Amino acid sequence: MRIFLILFFILSSLLSAGSLGEEQLRSAIVKVYTVTKNPSYSVPWSSSIQQISGSGSVIEGDRILTNAHVVANRTFIEVQRYGERHRYIAHVEAVSHQLDLALLKVDDPSFFKGITPLKLGKLPQIEQKVSVYGFPMGGDTLSVTAGVVSRIEHQQYVHSGESFLAIQIDAAVNPGNSGGPAISDGRIVGVVMEGIQKAQSISYLVPTVMVRHFLKDIKDGHLDGVPAFAALTQSMENPALRKRYGLIAGEGGVLVDKIISTGGLEGILKAGDVITAIDGHKIQEDATVAFRQNEFTNYEYFAQLHQRGEKARLQILRQGKKMEREVPLLKQAKDLLLVGTYRYDQMPRYAILGGYVFAPLTRNLAVRVARSRIDLIPYVEDFVQKDRREVVLLLRVLPSALSRGDYSRAFWPIETINGEKIVDFDDFYHKLTHSKSETIILKNKVGEEVVIDRKEALKMQPMILRRYNIEYDRSEDLR
Repeated sequence: MRIFLILFFILSSLLSAGSLGEEQLRSAIVKVYTVTKNPSYSVPWSSSIQQISGSGSVIEGDRILTNAHVVANRTFIEVQRYGERHRYIAHVEAVSHQLDLALLKVDDPSFFKGITPLKLGKLPQIEQKVSVYGFPMGGDTLSVTAGVVSRIEHQQYVHSGESFLAIQIDAAVNPGNSGGPAISDGRIVGVVMEGIQKAQSISYLVPTVMVRHFLKDIKDGHLDGVPAFAALTQSMENPALRKRYGLIAGEGGVLVDKIISTGGLEGILKAGDVITAIDGHKIQEDATVAFRQNEFTNYEYFAQLHQRGEKARLQILRQGKKMEREVPLLKQAKDLLLVGTYRYDQMPRYAILGGYVFAPLTRNLAVRVARSRIDLIPYVEDFVQKDRREVVLLLRVLPSALSRGDYSRAFWPIETINGEKIVDFDDFYHKLTHSKSETIILKNKVGEEVVIDRKEALKMQPMILRRYNIEYDRSEDLR
């Protein structure tokens, strides 16, 4: 009887603590209000104002964890506590557009009074129950939806376009849930980043393993980002391919097709090498690794766990010989791609001469026009070279007496200016503005020419800008 009473007392205490814990948990969930200035990459001197909302959670250090896309291109941020109507002014302390994560700080320290910060949990198991907390559309109060973990594997993060480990859940997620936590056993197991609107109850979380990477990265006050593996590889499922490179039954790996010249791997790896393991983890023939028993994801996962500047340890097969190599992880994907990843928190770069509008080719722009401009796709799929770091476009031509016959020129990639090759937009702008020639001669890849009378263009420039209501002939960074 005495033992029964003791057990009853313990159970009652646990139940009481659980209800108290739920209220404490809810108090750590916040609503985020953001005013954004969204740039137009096709009309780079223009932008639009929008108001959006999302969710977040208070974590250690009096910081609010949310999505990068909730605060991207922000001009003003406010946050609201659970159970309160007052809004507090906030600002971004750190943001990773790669991982779609951001940390906010509130200017008024009283905001955090009485809030118990939420802690990060471990990577959840398949079928583990989770609860999603946030402030989705359809109401103003806190919403909680329940679900289970469906799968864990690499997925493309919509905000950055890059692929990282992600958690798929079957809980309902709607606009406004973004940035809110998914909770299991009282801890954060992921940050809500997106839902598939055309599918029923398929949503994705940024797992805490990537959240921890972000938090560790910014400890020194600087965001270095997640490193990219600076080589192109392919899976080795085909029997003839495996035989050609000496893989026996039961062996897996990825074949190195190309070393990206600016990535720091030249002289360490070679095209034709077969990478059979990374950091001691065996690579399967379909280019996956086991991150847990019987659970697989892309082999680059173990490179992405590193901080930039660290080294990954590879086991390779080169012309039939087994060897080990340490490879430095020096670059992000945006540093390796000729057309980098999506840009946020900055206005587009541009320059105008006589109504001819020039701009770098960005991914923000490319995704809008790729279907109608197939000739841009090779640039999007290419990599930075030492003598070419960016593609420059004749973005559009503003009609005037000066530009007759060129009105249809748009999204036109420039290869040379007055016979000189272009390294990047800064190089192009310098050559454009420092030229003493009577004409500016631009050529594309197939040799087509656009010729601009430089003196006449400078003379007509003020009138053309007034006609099209353009305040400046160049982006702010060039003034």
